[in-house]
Amino acid sequence: MAKSKATFNKKEKEKQKQKKRKEKAEKREERKLTSNKGKNFDEMFAFVDEYGVISSTPPDLTKKKQIKKEDIQISIPKHEKRSEDERRRGVVSFYNNDKGFGFIKDDISKERIFVHASELKEEVKENDIVTFKAEYSHRGMTAVDVRK
Repeated sequence: MAKSKATFNKKEKEKQKQKKRKEKAEKREERKLTSNKGKNFDEMFAFVDEYGVISSTPPDLTKKKQIKKEDIQISIPKHEKRSEDERRRGVVSFYNNDKGFGFIKDDISKERIFVHASELKEEVKENDIVTFKAEYSHRGMTAVDVRK
Protein backbone atom coordinates (compact mmCIF):
# COMPACT_ATOMS: atom_id res chain seq x y z
CA MET A 1 0.00 0.00 0.00
CA ALA A 2 1.37 3.38 -1.04
CA LYS A 3 1.50 6.30 1.30
CA SER A 4 -0.60 9.36 0.36
CA LYS A 5 1.51 12.15 -1.11
CA ALA A 6 -0.78 14.85 0.31
CA THR A 7 0.61 15.83 3.68
CA PHE A 8 -1.31 17.53 6.45
CA ASN A 9 0.20 20.91 5.52
CA LYS A 10 -0.88 20.58 1.87
CA LYS A 11 -4.43 19.65 2.93
CA GLU A 12 -4.62 22.73 5.19
CA LYS A 13 -3.43 25.04 2.39
CA GLU A 14 -6.04 23.58 0.04
CA LYS A 15 -8.77 24.13 2.66
CA GLN A 16 -7.66 27.77 3.09
CA LYS A 17 -7.75 28.33 -0.69
CA GLN A 18 -11.28 26.89 -0.87
CA LYS A 19 -12.36 29.10 2.05
CA LYS A 20 -10.94 32.25 0.37
CA ARG A 21 -12.68 31.38 -2.93
CA LYS A 22 -15.97 30.94 -1.08
CA GLU A 23 -15.58 34.28 0.77
CA LYS A 24 -14.69 36.06 -2.46
CA ALA A 25 -17.77 34.65 -4.18
CA GLU A 26 -19.97 35.77 -1.27
CA LYS A 27 -18.54 39.29 -1.41
CA ARG A 28 -19.13 39.41 -5.18
CA GLU A 29 -22.78 38.42 -4.70
CA GLU A 30 -23.22 41.01 -1.95
CA ARG A 31 -21.79 43.76 -4.19
CA LYS A 32 -24.21 42.77 -6.95
CA LEU A 33 -27.17 43.08 -4.58
CA THR A 34 -26.13 46.46 -3.14
CA SER A 35 -24.80 48.08 -6.32
CA ASN A 36 -26.19 51.40 -7.57
CA LYS A 37 -26.62 50.13 -11.11
CA GLY A 38 -30.19 50.32 -12.27
CA LYS A 39 -31.19 53.12 -9.88
CA ASN A 40 -32.79 56.14 -11.45
CA PHE A 41 -30.97 59.46 -11.66
CA ASP A 42 -32.93 61.18 -8.86
CA GLU A 43 -31.96 58.54 -6.30
CA MET A 44 -28.25 59.15 -6.95
CA PHE A 45 -28.38 62.88 -6.08
CA ALA A 46 -26.57 64.18 -3.00
CA PHE A 47 -27.02 67.67 -1.57
CA VAL A 48 -24.61 69.79 0.45
CA ASP A 49 -25.91 72.30 3.00
CA GLU A 50 -24.25 75.58 4.01
CA TYR A 51 -22.08 73.79 6.60
CA GLY A 52 -20.75 71.23 4.10
CA VAL A 53 -22.83 68.29 5.37
CA ILE A 54 -23.92 65.85 2.64
CA SER A 55 -27.55 64.71 2.76
CA SER A 56 -30.13 63.08 0.51
CA THR A 57 -32.73 65.84 1.04
CA PRO A 58 -32.51 69.15 -0.83
CA PRO A 59 -31.77 72.31 1.19
CA ASP A 60 -34.56 74.63 2.34
CA LEU A 61 -34.61 77.53 -0.14
CA THR A 62 -36.45 79.86 2.24
CA LYS A 63 -33.25 80.19 4.29
CA LYS A 64 -31.20 81.15 1.22
CA LYS A 65 -29.06 84.28 1.67
CA GLN A 66 -28.29 86.68 -1.16
CA ILE A 67 -24.61 87.62 -1.43
CA LYS A 68 -23.29 90.35 -3.68
CA LYS A 69 -20.29 89.35 -5.74
CA GLU A 70 -18.55 92.61 -4.75
CA ASP A 71 -18.59 91.45 -1.09
CA ILE A 72 -16.61 88.28 -1.84
CA GLN A 73 -12.88 88.63 -1.17
CA ILE A 74 -10.68 85.95 -2.65
CA SER A 75 -7.32 87.36 -1.62
CA ILE A 76 -5.86 89.19 1.34
CA PRO A 77 -7.53 92.59 1.78
CA LYS A 78 -5.33 95.31 0.36
CA HIS A 79 -4.11 98.08 2.62
CA GLU A 80 -4.19 101.59 1.42
CA LYS A 81 -1.09 102.52 -0.52
CA ARG A 82 1.26 104.93 1.19
CA SER A 83 4.04 106.85 -0.35
CA GLU A 84 7.46 105.78 0.81
CA ASP A 85 8.36 109.36 1.80
CA GLU A 86 5.59 109.44 4.41
CA ARG A 87 6.68 109.04 7.99
CA ARG A 88 5.01 106.30 9.96
CA ARG A 89 4.48 105.75 13.67
CA GLY A 90 4.99 102.50 15.50
CA VAL A 91 6.09 100.71 18.64
CA VAL A 92 9.33 98.77 18.98
CA SER A 93 8.04 95.24 19.61
CA PHE A 94 11.48 93.58 19.76
CA TYR A 95 15.04 94.86 19.77
CA ASN A 96 18.31 93.03 20.43
CA ASN A 97 21.21 95.40 21.25
CA ASP A 98 23.82 92.63 21.00
CA LYS A 99 22.85 91.66 17.46
CA GLY A 100 21.77 95.14 16.37
CA PHE A 101 18.35 94.48 14.90
CA GLY A 102 14.69 94.45 15.88
CA PHE A 103 11.11 94.87 14.72
CA ILE A 104 8.69 97.77 14.79
CA LYS A 105 4.92 97.21 14.78
CA ASP A 106 3.28 99.79 12.52
CA ASP A 107 0.30 101.54 14.19
CA ILE A 108 -1.96 101.60 11.13
CA SER A 109 -1.19 98.42 9.19
CA LYS A 110 -0.17 96.38 12.27
CA GLU A 111 2.64 94.71 10.28
CA ARG A 112 6.07 94.00 11.76
CA ILE A 113 8.82 95.91 9.99
CA PHE A 114 12.50 95.00 10.31
CA VAL A 115 14.90 97.62 11.63
CA HIS A 116 18.71 97.50 11.71
CA ALA A 117 20.92 99.39 14.18
CA SER A 118 22.54 101.33 11.32
CA GLU A 119 19.18 103.02 10.58
CA LEU A 120 18.64 104.25 14.15
CA LYS A 121 19.14 107.97 14.78
CA GLU A 122 18.68 107.50 18.55
CA GLU A 123 19.07 104.60 20.96
CA VAL A 124 15.82 102.57 21.27
CA LYS A 125 14.51 99.76 23.44
CA GLU A 126 11.35 97.65 23.49
CA ASN A 127 7.98 99.45 23.81
CA ASP A 128 9.43 102.81 22.65
CA ILE A 129 7.19 104.83 20.32
CA VAL A 130 9.11 105.73 17.17
CA THR A 131 8.63 107.40 13.80
CA PHE A 132 10.24 105.99 10.68
CA LYS A 133 10.14 105.72 6.92
CA ALA A 134 9.52 102.34 5.31
CA GLU A 135 11.43 101.10 2.28
CA TYR A 136 11.28 97.87 0.33
CA SER A 137 14.48 95.87 0.45
CA HIS A 138 15.35 92.53 -1.13
CA ARG A 139 14.00 90.81 2.03
CA GLY A 140 10.81 92.86 2.52
CA MET A 141 9.88 96.05 4.33
CA THR A 142 12.66 97.76 6.25
CA ALA A 143 12.47 100.78 8.56
CA VAL A 144 14.89 103.62 7.86
CA ASP A 145 15.51 106.98 9.56
CA VAL A 146 14.11 105.70 12.89
CA ARG A 147 13.62 108.33 15.62
CA LYS A 148 11.92 108.38 19.03
